[in-house]
Amino acid sequence: MLRQALARFPRLELIPTATPLEHLPRLSQHLGRDIWIKRDDLTPLALGGNKARKLEFLAADALTQGADVLVTAGAIQSNHVRQTAAVAAKLGLGCLALLENPIGTVDRNYLSNGNRLLLELFGAETELVANLDNAEQLLDDACERLRAAGRKPYLVPIGGSNALGALGYVRAGLELAEQIERSGQAFAAVVLASGSAGTHSGLALALEEARPGTRVVGVTVSRPDATQRPKVEGLLQRTAELLEVDVPAALQIELWDGYFAPRYGEPNAATLEAIRLLAGLEGVLLDPVYTGKAFAGLLDGLARGAFAGSGPLLFLHTGGAPALFAYHPEAI
Repeated sequence: MLRQALARFPRLELIPTATPLEHLPRLSQHLGRDIWIKRDDLTPLALGGNKARKLEFLAADALTQGADVLVTAGAIQSNHVRQTAAVAAKLGLGCLALLENPIGTVDRNYLSNGNRLLLELFGAETELVANLDNAEQLLDDACERLRAAGRKPYLVPIGGSNALGALGYVRAGLELAEQIERSGQAFAAVVLASGSAGTHSGLALALEEARPGTRVVGVTVSRPDATQRPKVEGLLQRTAELLEVDVPAALQIELWDGYFAPRYGEPNAATLEAIRLLAGLEGVLLDPVYTGKAFAGLLDGLARGAFAGSGPLLFLHTGGAPALFAYHPEAI
């Protein structure tokens, strides 16, 4: 049903083939439990990451509407902004990005290296804002300024996370379901970072249809359950409505919110330990904002017996490695 519903929406083919599903043998031996990883850090756009899947639908819609500039917002080290700027460059569009400094740092690496450096290479225009607490208004105002100057802006929401963008992870969830079937594995859970909610909601919707009962654990990266849950559940409902399907009654949103401290964009000790562990054992790079915290959640969940039975675990790697270069070496 979902595959047929997705076919109604135009999509750019930014990801021509499925990203790999891989077993991590050395980590599995170290932990005493089989760990697999879905490599969405290997999407082919601008050093990889999950946002390319959302932008397949969002950028296609921008072209349909005749836009000449993509307008979005995020942190200075936003993976989403980096990939949006890359898509704009690929399509010959302008890109305006509103950037905030969520950790209030004056460190040169954070302000000018990593994802921020890539924005320069992609030719994006940037504006520093005090914060993105009222992001919708700031983005609307930016679009109005561009229209007044004769441009045709297309607003790409933070994280690419509206119902249209979430279709990218409905599609990814169906892709993953086929890979799980071929692997022959009975995964105890799928674990991922839960932030702007498009990845989490789209994936959960698809897996519940394709593989009912699949446990999906979202590790929050910026806020507690009380404020993250309405974001995920609301976007899940809006995505289902866009597809003209019902949210399955059995679908449960599971969130773990004990790993995002001290705040969004600032790694903690467990995050850094997770980054070093996966890099040292498997040569796979996590980032200090999203996947490092989510993988720390997986490791702690395993240690405290939160995954019943002995079945393998699957981690969705949503990318973000360029941000490693933005953090001071002592933090990594």
